[in-house]
Amino acid sequence: MQVEPVRLDGRTVRLEPLTLDHAPDLWEASDPDLFTLTWSWAGASTLDEFRINVQNHLDMPDWCSFAIVLTNTGRAIGSTSYLEIRPAHRALEIGSTWIARPYQGTQVNPENKYLLLRHAFETLGAVRVQLKTDGRNLHSQRAIQKLGAVHEGVLRKHSILPDGYIRDTVMYSIIAEEWPTVKARLEARLGYIP
Repeated sequence: MQVEPVRLDGRTVRLEPLTLDHAPDLWEASDPDLFTLTWSWAGASTLDEFRINVQNHLDMPDWCSFAIVLTNTGRAIGSTSYLEIRPAHRALEIGSTWIARPYQGTQVNPENKYLLLRHAFETLGAVRVQLKTDGRNLHSQRAIQKLGAVHEGVLRKHSILPDGYIRDTVMYSIIAEEWPTVKARLEARLGYIP
């Protein structure tokens, strides 16, 4: 399984390999509260600080980060990543996702996840895709469950965040045998005609 930057096109959004060119749009779309439960994106008070966030994502080993871009405007409104990529096990994680507030609860997140999952299972040959979230992030947990991911449990006191908080991590996964059912549900939700 070879994970490389690639563009993934949907109806509402496309996922483009993240670059520093996306920083101004992402900075404009963000607000500091979006990052309180997302350890890999730090709050930034200036565009230059936000560029450092983007560069940090580009420098992460075993990560492949994307900008979430609206197809009708060409503007980046969030970011997501493949991370914890384990080629020998044909497994990876989808995470470090954030979406600008006006687009939360819309087609943006389900289509973003659909594009990433379809690419992981159908192109990369993944046998497992995991998703995880902070135990306090009930909104994220509901969104992951709505995708059809299976709750695997809670890793207690799993990570120490930059502010010193020791978080519990809630784990979910989708395996290759479950993908056809998850795919059909997502396509119905998105109004795709198979």
